Amino acid sequence: MLDVTDELYETMKRRDTHFDGKLYVGIVSTGIVCFPSCRSRLPKRENVRVFPSLDEALRAGFRTCKRCKPDNPTQLSPDAEIANRVLEILTSRLHETLTLQDLAEKLNVSPYHLQRTFKRLTGRSPATEHRRIRMQRAQEYLRTTDDSIGSIALRVGYGSASHFSATFRKEFGICPHDYRSSLRSLSERKRTCLKS
Repeated sequence: MLDVTDELYETMKRRDTHFDGKLYVGIVSTGIVCFPSCRSRLPKRENVRVFPSLDEALRAGFRTCKRCKPDNPTQLSPDAEIANRVLEILTSRLHETLTLQDLAEKLNVSPYHLQRTFKRLTGRSPATEHRRIRMQRAQEYLRTTDDSIGSIALRVGYGSASHFSATFRKEFGICPHDYRSSLRSLSERKRTCLKS
């Protein structure tokens, strides 16, 4: 059994997943062992026992939590599940304008919780991530198709080519037309080098 460090107890308060799978916390008052990030009510510090493995906690008489399921390591933590679902929605719905409220309603969580959880796990807000995914997809279309800039803008969720171009320039420091031209020039130079 290990000590309950300040760092560990703080991560338990924040429901941070940093120690999940590395340490397991047994709660004396309930007899349950959990991941440190478990969403159940935070136990008093004096009721927490720390184990380096789930087996040790089970041998000490604790039973696994039905909420965070530390005995099922392939299952995502609830927060990771939220972040993954948000990413799936953002990726599959590029052409839509999605608000934080829209996402929260789809996942049945509060907008505040969704924003905070997603940003903690990915380092970005859902809006920033949606724009990033759109821009990556736009780069792909510019590389692999001859579609017009306006057509690509619509495919990645922008109502006008000018708004799309301004966002693309802000993201990459180059406009979509010049980006495509530079790729073609590079491709031509490579072909010329191979022939000589």
